[in-house]
Amino acid sequence: MTTNDEAAQSTPPPLAGGGWGEGSERHPLPPAPSHEGRGNPSPLLQVRDLTKHFPITGGPAGVRAIGLLRAVDGVSFDIATGETLALVGESGCGKSTTGRMLLRLTDPTSGSIRFEGGDLLRLGHRALRRRRRAMQIIFQDPYASLSPRQTVADIVAEPLDVYRLCATRAARRERVIELLRLVGLDAAHLRRYPFEFSGGQRQRIAVARALAPGPKVIVADEPVSALDVSIRSQVVNLLQDLQERFGIAYLFISHDLAVVRHIAHRIAVMYLGRLVEVADRDALFDAPHHPYTQALLSAVPAPDPERRRSRIILRGDVPSPARVPSGCHFHPRCPIAQAICREHDPPLRKLGDGRSIACHFARPFPIAA
Repeated sequence: MTTNDEAAQSTPPPLAGGGWGEGSERHPLPPAPSHEGRGNPSPLLQVRDLTKHFPITGGPAGVRAIGLLRAVDGVSFDIATGETLALVGESGCGKSTTGRMLLRLTDPTSGSIRFEGGDLLRLGHRALRRRRRAMQIIFQDPYASLSPRQTVADIVAEPLDVYRLCATRAARRERVIELLRLVGLDAAHLRRYPFEFSGGQRQRIAVARALAPGPKVIVADEPVSALDVSIRSQVVNLLQDLQERFGIAYLFISHDLAVVRHIAHRIAVMYLGRLVEVADRDALFDAPHHPYTQALLSAVPAPDPERRRSRIILRGDVPSPARVPSGCHFHPRCPIAQAICREHDPPLRKLGDGRSIACHFARPFPIAA
């Protein structure tokens, strides 16, 4: 049985552009690319006012609607080709639900999702299935997302079979081997089952499966949170190498801000089902404008033990999405809230530096060392 990631392949094959799938040190920080899609009215993926409300049922038979759980409430963002947009926030804020709605694994209550100019919400079952070839997902838990009854060869080849991408069994096998080598595995792993691999190797298999149909965008739903710290950087570097080679766009969902700073080009901060700030990575980490973003970043440990960072402790707990506060959702915990915050919900508006923020009192909050 293989017991660690290094046993997968001592020196994985190089990717195009000089990248490596394992332990790469080439990515201290990804450069913020000047994608044309940022200013383009037709980016690769365009989301507008995306909403998901789950009914709360009760009554004697448990079928009468007695309320709504507002999991996602009017989320809007764009993703350009080859760009990584990180979606961050506390657990339960609606990040994963947003990601699942992009692929219509969960159907939204309202809003629009346009991929390459086409409206995904208008597609029927067959058309949606064809469209999903270009949109894939990597789930959080590699122990639950891979079938224990299938071999690695069958797991990775399943998208090839669904979309009939290989004419012969020999071509199918060669394509699977190629995909495994892309993620740092090899042909020796074809006939093994998921239980024979470590967590990091399982997530590599999940990445290979997501790559199989040739996607243009991948929803990475906390892809490294279930892995050991020593393995996380390897998987993150692998995702960056694949992005460089194939131009894949990522919606990278995470609550680990250190990982987000390593991989993201832009960051969207989510609180209680809504986006409160969207900005380029460096701009957001250097001077967050929203008080919730500032509180999140103040909790990130400083790598230098000689440096002290002022920690912002928010009062109270996150309200229930079944009973959202009036006005600004953040006002019960906000240290600068005023009367207008309790009465009027601030829209997500753009500032002069390209940042978007939902706050009545938007101003920069430099993070103190």
